[in-house]
Amino acid sequence: MTTIDNGVKGFEGSQEFFHYEDTGCEISSSCLICPLPQCKYDDPVWFQKCQRLAKDMKVIRAMQKDDLSVEEAAVKFDVTVRTIFRIMRRFKDSNLDIDPKELEIFAATV
Repeated sequence: MTTIDNGVKGFEGSQEFFHYEDTGCEISSSCLICPLPQCKYDDPVWFQKCQRLAKDMKVIRAMQKDDLSVEEAAVKFDVTVRTIFRIMRRFKDSNLDIDPKELEIFAATV
């Protein structure tokens, strides 16, 4: 058996002998069963963008479902009217960039 030596004192053996505890994250309890197409730790910017869009999607859906005006949505979600307009613009501009199935996964966790 060949061992790998990276010059690290006490390092004898390959990486398969290292202990790795799969603790998952807020999306999934285990990395091996995670529904995301990539790990949130591999691309934090992508993860934050998807998470923000999922929150925006909840606001947009509530506005459509309950037929809320901008002012009513602001009161319901305890944000300013300006924030509702930002959500509407952000959702409209970014809706084409991200797969809707991915947003559904995030929406379920938000």
